[in-house]
Amino acid sequence: MASLLILGAEIVTPAGVEPKDILIENEKISRIENPGSLSSFKADEIVNAQGLTLMPGVIDPQVHFREPGNTHKEDLESGSRAAAAGGVTAFLDMPNTNPPATTAQALREKIALAKTKCHVDFGFFVGATPDNLEELLAAKEACGIKIFMGSSTGTLLVSQRPDLEKIFAKGHKLIAVHAEDDNMIKANREAMGDKATLMDHPFIRSPEAALKATTLAVELAKKNNRRLHVLHLTTEEEVRFLEKEKVQGLISAEVCPQHFLLQFPEDYERLGTYAQMNPPIREARHGKALWQALKDGIIECTATDHAPHTREEKAKGYPSAPAGMPGVETLLPVMLNRVNQGLCSLSDLVRWMCEGPARLYGMVGKGKIEVGYDADLVLVDMKLERKVQNGHLQTKVNWSPYDGRTLKGWPIMTLVRGRFVYRDGKFNEPGWGKPIQFDPAWEKIPHK
Repeated sequence: MASLLILGAEIVTPAGVEPKDILIENEKISRIENPGSLSSFKADEIVNAQGLTLMPGVIDPQVHFREPGNTHKEDLESGSRAAAAGGVTAFLDMPNTNPPATTAQALREKIALAKTKCHVDFGFFVGATPDNLEELLAAKEACGIKIFMGSSTGTLLVSQRPDLEKIFAKGHKLIAVHAEDDNMIKANREAMGDKATLMDHPFIRSPEAALKATTLAVELAKKNNRRLHVLHLTTEEEVRFLEKEKVQGLISAEVCPQHFLLQFPEDYERLGTYAQMNPPIREARHGKALWQALKDGIIECTATDHAPHTREEKAKGYPSAPAGMPGVETLLPVMLNRVNQGLCSLSDLVRWMCEGPARLYGMVGKGKIEVGYDADLVLVDMKLERKVQNGHLQTKVNWSPYDGRTLKGWPIMTLVRGRFVYRDGKFNEPGWGKPIQFDPAWEKIPHK
């Protein structure tokens, strides 16, 4: 389809919301005009979007789509289909697959596979180990380097300061950290022994363990003038620390909605091990601080840490059940519901969910409704109410921690580079997704 005309939608930008007509040609936004200005244009398809809201496509900068190696939980096709259903037009996938993406060759193989399977655009992290520095430097296609300072899979644990020093000191790529101090976690677990239950989980993986790791990562970033992104922030203590110590353009952070929408102990009692994830869901004070930090700009973007496990795996009980929960499909609906509750604005969402991730990772042509940008767009019905239901989701594990919640505001059409990948409950064939392009100059810091 060479051209598409969207008429009469309420267009969302960081500055506000206003009705516009948008012309898409050859995968790009080519014109943005006042309503009626493009009504005579002979487009290949015309969509009457009056009464609907048009946002830039959401970018989820932290997912685990499990391919290769654990495709019984998720794969690139099912994960990207769930993304499309949720208005997510691009994602960044983590390296803890089987085998892990810790080499330049493994990264290239994942990219080649994604080109055949993905509904939406994609990028991949390369994973750090204590001894793969040369591979990290060779992985030019990576969106960044992922370091597990605490929770890890297989060889993907870098918890000792000398190993961390080496990685921060050499190279230029953004470093994204799972910031939990491994030694503190082990000590807490040993202190509790065999008596530990699920209700001890947020104390074994304590706020102090999170703060200690975040503090070290920030210290190393400043020392080496290295771009640092702190993944899935979970504590009020980390918020207060970053409020003082974060350097604009050098250090950034994200938050997952579950860390301010769910809380301990209520949701542990309700969900059992389905609420178990790393870093943990914590007490209400942390969620309140995280939400306020997002609104204040201390935290720059949202992500989901979409980490699906099957119901059979989650039913094993603590501590055998794996940590993690799905979220890519419900990211936008839960946030649109917050808008309808009067807790934030649509412009806030664009800043946190679209422009923020694109800017922080230096994505080319993503995150904005602007002439010349990729036509990654999501049409939203802000009045549509729908219940989240297990068994009615696109993610392969087909469950959600928000099961039973009625949310107001849902995506109904998702476009990636001008093509409908999701429309009124139906999906296009997979394989349209392409690698996200990253600006090589973005590695020259600092950024404003």
